[in-house]
Amino acid sequence: MGTTDTAQAVSTPQKLTLITMTAMVVGSMVGAGVFSLPRRFAQETAVLGSLIAWVIAGAGMLMLAFVFQTLAVRKPELDAGVYAYAKAGFGEYLGFFAAFGYWASSCVGNVTYWVLIMSTIGTIAPALGEGDTVLAVVLSTIGVWAFFYLVQRGVKDAAVINRVVTIAKLVPIIAFVLLALFALDPQVFADNLRGGSDLGSLFEQVRGTMLVTVFVFLGVEGASVYSRHAARRSDVGRATILGFLSVFAVFASVTVVSYGILPYQEIAQLRQPSMGGVLEAAFGQWGKVLVSVGLIVSVLGAYLAWTLMAAEVLFVAARDDDMPRFLGRTRGADVPFNSLLLTTILIQVVLIITYFSEDAFNFALDLTSALSLIPFLLAAAYAVKLGRGRALTVPLIATAYTVFLLFAAGLKFLLVSFILYAPATILFVMARREQGRRLFSPRELVILAVSVIGAVVGIVALAAGWISI
Repeated sequence: MGTTDTAQAVSTPQKLTLITMTAMVVGSMVGAGVFSLPRRFAQETAVLGSLIAWVIAGAGMLMLAFVFQTLAVRKPELDAGVYAYAKAGFGEYLGFFAAFGYWASSCVGNVTYWVLIMSTIGTIAPALGEGDTVLAVVLSTIGVWAFFYLVQRGVKDAAVINRVVTIAKLVPIIAFVLLALFALDPQVFADNLRGGSDLGSLFEQVRGTMLVTVFVFLGVEGASVYSRHAARRSDVGRATILGFLSVFAVFASVTVVSYGILPYQEIAQLRQPSMGGVLEAAFGQWGKVLVSVGLIVSVLGAYLAWTLMAAEVLFVAARDDDMPRFLGRTRGADVPFNSLLLTTILIQVVLIITYFSEDAFNFALDLTSALSLIPFLLAAAYAVKLGRGRALTVPLIATAYTVFLLFAAGLKFLLVSFILYAPATILFVMARREQGRRLFSPRELVILAVSVIGAVVGIVALAAGWISI
């Protein structure tokens, strides 16, 4: 396969239909997170808190979905969604941070998929542990590079495969909800309504669930990220809303019905994927097998979608001269090969880091959510800048919701995010030097200083043991 220049890649992109783009959104959202929901929620809250959390998360993410829909219509010239909106609204350096943060979030999120797959298989192969043993890392590494080979063969082929996988993986999840409803014990559900004093105040319970709701809803912006491949620009917004509405009820249902099977204290101790443990308690071993098979199909489909979107963000940033030019080169069927390769390398690095983590899955999940918040906040704030009168309502709510999420994430993940953001500036410097431009404006120097200080504080906190991964 020969290397094509960027202009040729953009002039003849492979076009995707509304159905395929909606499947990209659903495929991105329905991944590892949904299978971990029972345990993650039970560790933080009971039924009442979970209902409040889903109302807040659903309303907030719907506002963000509307923001992406509106921006897709009003700014059709902006490709790669989150990154492009941040740049248009707040300048090149913050646009770069949004691109890098969203890309890094996607890569870390992909690591959770391999951890959960290995943890699932680990129930019958103890050497894999909970996805955090040496053997688990080695097998995950093989999978990472196998997917690299698949995706680099062609964007459209991989997207079509994702559409098929999306349909296949929804079946066991919906089956879980229906079976759990059938087995639901009203008394157990009532006992789980408020929970005990060990969960803290209702506000603390809701706050504790926010990062996991961000994780499971990541992908709602998937159509806008992948917009340059849309057959019709209007399909971008439609796919965003359709994808969101298709999965919101499923996520909330998986969480709530689980409280009718086991006491929340027992759910909180289940091995991930906790959906399997819930169904095993209700129906025996075959219930766990059903969830395990569904998880592997689901996670592999989501991994494919997120790998595509991560590479796409780097590619478009390079095309716009906000990343080094080598990331904007393509091969064959419109594949951003170098961006895909760098994406795979970061996934590999984070996968190795998880081996040293106290709780590999939860750490990767929470870090994924935290890294995505700055790009989301900048996109919502850009919509505020464009809005007038009543049109400001939705973007203001979306912005307030994202600020609340940053508060809910806490200082730990903000500092760890800075540790990644600050050194990434090297890529920005490379891009500026290629263009023969001044490296930083005065405002950009202030942003750089803040990120460096945050990174230093984060490193000191890790070294002193004040925070841990």
